[in-house]
Amino acid sequence: MFRAMRFFVVAVLATAFSPAAQACASCGCSINSDFGVQGLSAGGGWSADLRYDYLNQNQLRMGAGKISPAAASMVTNTQTNGPAEVEQFTKNNYLTATFDYNNGKSWGMSVIVPYIDRSHGTLGTGSDGATFDPANGAYGSSGSGLGDIRLLGRYFGFSEQHNFGIQFGIKLPTGDKNQVSNFGNPQPVDPGLQRGTGTTDLIFGAYYYDNLSANWEYFTQAFLQTALNYSNMAAGTYQPATAENVNLGLRYRGFENVIPTLQVNVRHAGKDAGTAADTFSTGGTLVYLTPGAIVRVTDKVFAYVNVQLPVYQDVNGIQLAPKYVLSTGVRFSF
Repeated sequence: MFRAMRFFVVAVLATAFSPAAQACASCGCSINSDFGVQGLSAGGGWSADLRYDYLNQNQLRMGAGKISPAAASMVTNTQTNGPAEVEQFTKNNYLTATFDYNNGKSWGMSVIVPYIDRSHGTLGTGSDGATFDPANGAYGSSGSGLGDIRLLGRYFGFSEQHNFGIQFGIKLPTGDKNQVSNFGNPQPVDPGLQRGTGTTDLIFGAYYYDNLSANWEYFTQAFLQTALNYSNMAAGTYQPATAENVNLGLRYRGFENVIPTLQVNVRHAGKDAGTAADTFSTGGTLVYLTPGAIVRVTDKVFAYVNVQLPVYQDVNGIQLAPKYVLSTGVRFSF
């Protein structure tokens, strides 16, 4: 049972390895099933994880508060000195496969492969907050395909307990960065909503975990992801903003087959850069409270579910944000 708990801790710690770590502040789920990344599995070997995430961004926000579409249409975009864009929705479905190897002593590695299905609608600029007018830039888009693959390593050989480690890796530009709208006038989809950023990103972080008592354990993690280059997209150059993540969590292991958990996930992202970037409505600070649980199916198969609830959302400009994020999946060890 203790081995099962250790596997679960790995899965929920590394929120910066989200399959949807977009530069827009609220585009991605910050829960992760990369359970090998923290080096907490009792023995070495291979493991795999298949996870589904649902994220429906259907609430307009400006700064730390809500804003109506009509009010948003009256806001001036300080980047263009024209009317701000009024978005309608962004529905995201992510299916993410993670393959992990741990040598059981001091190091491990993971490959994370996301498949993204996303639909998006916007009223564009110059709208009244209600009318769909392609002349004002209104369009709709939908599509699915491979996202940006992540290659991650970890080293945890600093102490005999193996409860402190560092994480490092890269995000590859494997996702499509040239998606075009398929409803309204054809135009490039916003860079922050493409399935890929077109950039190679550096990933680096550190973590620590320990016991509070016989049944309670905690974990902490800090992480950073930053792009190393600009991408050439149809609308111009683009570089996603650097993002920092801090995560705190508790888990209770007093039950035989169910392990309740509770996380606090904090994410901050700056503004995107480049001639194609939206420097008015990207980036911000998000704080989530995330209850969850894992269920042991067999000694080597575990099912899990998490619900991410926003407790603080402060976005730059005007952005769509979710009311909740649902994440569920299954993991296997070999």
